[in-house]
Amino acid sequence: MATYRKTVLANNQIYHVYNRGVEKRTIFGNKREFERAINTIRYYSFTNSPLKFSKFLVQPKKEQENILKSIQVKKNQLVEIIAYCLMPNHFHLLLKQLQDNGISRFISNFSNSYTKYFNTKHERVGPLVQGIFKAVFVESDEQLVHLSRYIHLNPVSSFIIKAQELENYPWSSLREYLGLEKDGFCEKKYVLSYFKSVEKYKQFILDQ
Repeated sequence: MATYRKTVLANNQIYHVYNRGVEKRTIFGNKREFERAINTIRYYSFTNSPLKFSKFLVQPKKEQENILKSIQVKKNQLVEIIAYCLMPNHFHLLLKQLQDNGISRFISNFSNSYTKYFNTKHERVGPLVQGIFKAVFVESDEQLVHLSRYIHLNPVSSFIIKAQELENYPWSSLREYLGLEKDGFCEKKYVLSYFKSVEKYKQFILDQ
């Protein structure tokens, strides 16, 4: 029986999108897999790529730069990534949809690409994540700000790290929000505009 989404994904609206590994299995097991997933997310937030990500990675550096320059323009963007957190067996994304079916296309491209990489590496077959992804419509600014905290606190609330280690957790956008990551790609303005400073946002996160 086909599964249909109850939440309609509309353009210029923000959604909390998440999913987990099948049977709650680990889908990001080491540094290389986390890095691969984050780079895949970044690549597929844009459409019109002439190459699959796996093929893109084997191009010479100059060619990679040319491809990125050609696709990473506003009109090609499927989604804006506002915040994210990858955990060993699941992921959270805060996304603004910019094109029709943008979130669905983005998640499909990301999931398919990463699953092929993971399955090849681990000599397995079949789906890696649980069916259709979950998407919750963000109805207010207050909900948006609190969701960013929930997402960034996930490694602590899941007992993977202690609160004092949170800003060193490399697989979420928090370091980008705190100005500790130079090569970021998140649209932080949607959240940080509600705080007088980055320091105030940090206090908001840690005063959970």
